[in-house]
Amino acid sequence: MKQIILMRHGKSTWDYDVSDKDRPLQEKGIKDANVVSNTFRMHAPKLDFAFSSPAIRALHTSMIFVRNLGLDLAQFKVEKSLYDFSGDGVQQFVSNLDNNLHTVAIFGHNYAFTSLANSWGDQYIENVPTAGLVYITFDVDDWSRISKGTTKQMVFPKHLNK
Repeated sequence: MKQIILMRHGKSTWDYDVSDKDRPLQEKGIKDANVVSNTFRMHAPKLDFAFSSPAIRALHTSMIFVRNLGLDLAQFKVEKSLYDFSGDGVQQFVSNLDNNLHTVAIFGHNYAFTSLANSWGDQYIENVPTAGLVYITFDVDDWSRISKGTTKQMVFPKHLNK
């Protein structure tokens, strides 16, 4: 079985004159990433690895998640192809994952994550919000063969008491 956790970056700010990749999280994005990761931690599967887009907002969100779940940084990598908004780059990346990895977390962006959550999962999601998490399982042993899986959990900030 393969399991994937898709987590969209927290709410970012447009207050600085920086490139899209360099936009930081707002305070709300930091709080939401903490609340979502701490909520998920209560029922989280053991992660084999976590990957993040190189965008600062995704990277910061991933570091909050990694810290809150107690994942070793040796089990974390920044991956350029995850700076993707269509979902094609993420899908290609996932299909090439090492099959020795069974459960991975990926931190990135919309529209890619809403599209993939709907394509891979069995529950329709209108929009994966900022700091939103979708956990999907697949009854296959090869990442290149994942298609329709089971949406096990969705953790969205608006559904949590802050």
